[in-house]
Amino acid sequence: MSSRFSTHQPNVPGRGIVASYGPTFWGLVMAIGVLAGLAGGALLELLRAVERAAWGYSSGTFLDAVTASSNERRVIVLLCAGVIAGVGALVLKRLRGFGGGEVSEAVWLQDGRLSLLPSISRGVLSMVIVGMGASIGREAGPQLAGGAFASRLSDWARLPPWQRRLLVACGAGAGMAAVYNVPLGGALFAVEVLLGTISLALVLPALATSVVATATSWLVLGNETTYHVATYGVSGSEIVWAIIVGPLAGLAAAIWVRMITVAHDSRPSSARARLLAPVVVFTVLGLLAIEYPQLLGNGKDTIELAITAQLGVGLLAALVVLKPIVTAGCLGSGAPGGLFTPTLTFGVLFGGLLGYGWTQLWPGTSYGAYAVIGGAAVLAASMQGPLAAIVLTLELAHFTDTLIVPILLAVTAATVVARRLGLQSIYSARLGSSPDPDDESASPAELAARLEMPEELAPDGRRTDIAAFGEQAPVTEPAKDPGAEGS
Repeated sequence: MSSRFSTHQPNVPGRGIVASYGPTFWGLVMAIGVLAGLAGGALLELLRAVERAAWGYSSGTFLDAVTASSNERRVIVLLCAGVIAGVGALVLKRLRGFGGGEVSEAVWLQDGRLSLLPSISRGVLSMVIVGMGASIGREAGPQLAGGAFASRLSDWARLPPWQRRLLVACGAGAGMAAVYNVPLGGALFAVEVLLGTISLALVLPALATSVVATATSWLVLGNETTYHVATYGVSGSEIVWAIIVGPLAGLAAAIWVRMITVAHDSRPSSARARLLAPVVVFTVLGLLAIEYPQLLGNGKDTIELAITAQLGVGLLAALVVLKPIVTAGCLGSGAPGGLFTPTLTFGVLFGGLLGYGWTQLWPGTSYGAYAVIGGAAVLAASMQGPLAAIVLTLELAHFTDTLIVPILLAVTAATVVARRLGLQSIYSARLGSSPDPDDESASPAELAARLEMPEELAPDGRRTDIAAFGEQAPVTEPAKDPGAEGS
């Protein structure tokens, strides 16, 4: 019992993993954090440059610039974005190397392998078309960059597959943390959403990577809060509303995830369709933007207007229907992009609309508070990551911590309903017909084959997460540093 490796500590199930972390591993964690931060900052600067060039503005917000533009410009810019997305899809098809087109696919099904050039190219393409108005998230590029750098460095250090998966997830979370200035949220996204489990062995490298990436990105982006909101107080009306709306948010998330699944399965397969589908879909989006400019972009400005109660009820009702449709359409056309901000946008609009109706029955609270609660609930249920969703909401919009009790109530109810419905996450939905590594009916051999891991490390359908790998490692003696073999 005197050895630090044999000391029993019930809250650290992966003691073997901790023992195997050596200097090489922690050096890679620091390097991945720096690279993810620099890449995130560069990609976000690219996004801003494209926005200014496409919409002709030098100050103010993206939505202000789009609203001030002519109807013709909205259609032409989106038409051009469709052409770029279509041509880019064909180029990416030629570039695509080993590893999935999404970080989740790489972590879950490809041993954490992401080819560097295809991943960076896909991320750049995503940023360009989002800047031009595509209704998809901006986090895909930084996540891919962080994950690809982690994959390349892990190969260089000859790390075992489970450490590569861990570092790729950490790199993706760090990229997200860098562009949104959410170090804790990025770390939780890595461990809860991508790795599916939270333990000390996984949290430590995830936290270190996200903190380093966020601090590095400050050199380029500064230390700014993403959303600026008023300070809302908590009241009985918000608590009662959260209890009622939580299950409804779970149902809304189920509809949203189903739309993403259909969109993913509908992506064009032929070269001609890959070229033409984004042109058609983006042009239709440009036409809709004549009446509803809020549909363009990832939804950042729309979220801020909703949580500060600056959208009318008619506009809320229209956007809560149209925004998820156009986002699914963009993804279904084959365009690369993220889902985080579009999901939060849908949740905020959903919560704002129902909250507006609630204020008519129980006055006294701005519907902006209900928008925040609804956004967190739909995000949690859609990502299947309640802790990550809560922390991301608090970090993205400071001064919302006063709403923590109704947020917790709504998030819990929404996630429970989503799980009872058997809802997969929006990231699992993008795997389409790929094998489900969480299939409880799968045998250890089937799970091992799906996850490309030794069969002895896949004991059952409920313990295929990376924490289980640590339980296989020896805890009585220091494990040899795998990274040292490649040093």
